[in-house]
Amino acid sequence: MTTTVIRDVPKQLFIGGGWQDAESGRTLSVDNPATGEELCKVADASPADGRRAADAAVAAQQSWGTTPPRVRSEILRRAYDLIIERTEDLALLMTLEMGKPLAEARAEVAYGAEFFRWFSEEAVRIDGGMMTSPDGKNRLLVTRQPVGPCLLITPWNFPLAMGTRKIGPAIAAGCTMVLKPAPQTPLTTLALAAILKEAGLPDGVLNIVVTTDAAGVVEPLLRGGQIRKLSFTGSTGVGRILLAQCADTVIRTSMELGGNAPLVVFDDADLDVAIEGTMVAKMRNMGESCCAANRIYVHASVAEEFASRLAARMGALTVGDGTEPGTDVGPLIDRAGQSKAHDIVRDAVKRGANVLTGGELPEGPGCFYPPTVLTGVSTEASIMDTEVFGPVAAILTFDTEDEAVAAANNTEFGLAAFLFTQNLDRALRVSERLESGMIGINTGIVSNPAAPFGGVKQSGLGREGGRVGIGEFLEYKYTAIPVA
Repeated sequence: MTTTVIRDVPKQLFIGGGWQDAESGRTLSVDNPATGEELCKVADASPADGRRAADAAVAAQQSWGTTPPRVRSEILRRAYDLIIERTEDLALLMTLEMGKPLAEARAEVAYGAEFFRWFSEEAVRIDGGMMTSPDGKNRLLVTRQPVGPCLLITPWNFPLAMGTRKIGPAIAAGCTMVLKPAPQTPLTTLALAAILKEAGLPDGVLNIVVTTDAAGVVEPLLRGGQIRKLSFTGSTGVGRILLAQCADTVIRTSMELGGNAPLVVFDDADLDVAIEGTMVAKMRNMGESCCAANRIYVHASVAEEFASRLAARMGALTVGDGTEPGTDVGPLIDRAGQSKAHDIVRDAVKRGANVLTGGELPEGPGCFYPPTVLTGVSTEASIMDTEVFGPVAAILTFDTEDEAVAAANNTEFGLAAFLFTQNLDRALRVSERLESGMIGINTGIVSNPAAPFGGVKQSGLGREGGRVGIGEFLEYKYTAIPVA
C-alpha cells in the first residue's frame, strides 16, 4: 500500500489546471523522517515557474470571481466528500512524509476536510447591506467582492489542514490562488490539488509550486503587483520579512506566526483533567504545533504530584515509526528539528533543570526524540522564549494568580494559552487577562474549523476559520445612489 500511495500522487507542479515539470527540470527529494530514506522526487519550482503560476491565477480571476456562490460551494462539498472517502490513503501519505502516527494523521484528515465543508456553507452566506444616508438623499449599498489573486504559504506540520484552512475560504470567496507548500511535505498538497481538480475546480483557480528556493519564488510575486492577498503560516521571523515585501504593493495580509503557549494549572484544578489536557496540549503532533504548550506553570502546592504524573504518562508513550501499530510518538520532521529539541533540553539542564523522563538523544536512523519532562527550569533557559516544536515539557511553579498571569504574558508571542481550574470566576478572569488570541479552559485543544484561529502580539494578523475566516478574502465595496 505504501508503494501505491507514493506512486499515485502527482510529482509535478500544478499550473493552469495541468501538471507540469519545473522549467529548469530540477527536482527535490521528499524523505521519510522515520527512516531517512527517500520516498520520491517532485518538481522543484524556479522563480519563472512562480510567475507562470501567478499569471494563471490572474487569468482565471475574473471568471472565477463571478462564478455563482452555489457553484463554488458545491465544488468544496464534493472535495470534502472525496477527502473523507480517501482518508486512509491521505493519512498514510501524511505519515510517510511528515512522521505523525497514523491515528493522528486520520484525525487531521477529518479536521482538514471540515474546513472545506464549513466554507462550502459560508460561500452562500456572503452578505452585504443597504441603508438610507442620514440626510435621506442617498442609498448606501455595501457589497463584498473577492480580494483577487492570493499567495498562500503553508508549513509542514499539518500538511492537509494548513492547505484546506487557506484554500477553503479562498474558493468560497471567489479568489484564485498560488499555493507554496513546505518542501518537506509537498505530497499531501499535491494530492489535495488532484482532489480539487476531480471535484470540478476550474483551471487556474488553484496553482501549486513546490520549491527549495522560497525566497527566490515568493519575493518577486509579492513585489510584482499581481498578488493582492498573502496568507502565511510559519515563523515570526519569516513573517516579518514577508510583511516588509508586501509593503511595496500594499498587499493585504493574514499571518499565523510563532507561538510560545503557556499552560497554567491552579491549585484547585482537577489533576486528572489537567494531566489529560496537558498531554494533548503538549504531545499532539509530537509537540510540532504552534499551539503546543511550551511553558507549563503549576501551583507550588500541586507541582510535585503533577510533574510525577505527567512524567509517568509521557515516559510510557511508545516512540517509533508512525506506520507501525501501537506508535504514540513519531519522528520529528528532520535532523534540524531533532537537534533543536535536544539543544533546548541540554541548555535547560545546564541551567539547573532536572530531567524526570527522556532527555537522551537516540542513536540510529530517523529523527526521533523521546518525550521529555523537565522541572526546576530557570527563567533564563532558552526554552522560555524558544518555540520548542518537539516533545519537551518544561514545568515551572507559581504561588499567586497575579504571578502566573505575569509569567504567562512574559513573551512577545500571543497565539494560544491553556488554564486549568474548577473556579468559574477565576477561569473567566484569568482568560480575559491572558494576552493570547485563543484560550483553552480545562482543555488541551483549541483548534476548530468553526472558530476563529489566530493570535495577538507577534503571533500574527487576522484570523482563519469560523465565520470571520472568509472575510480575510473579501473586500467591501460601497456604492452611493442618489434618490431624488
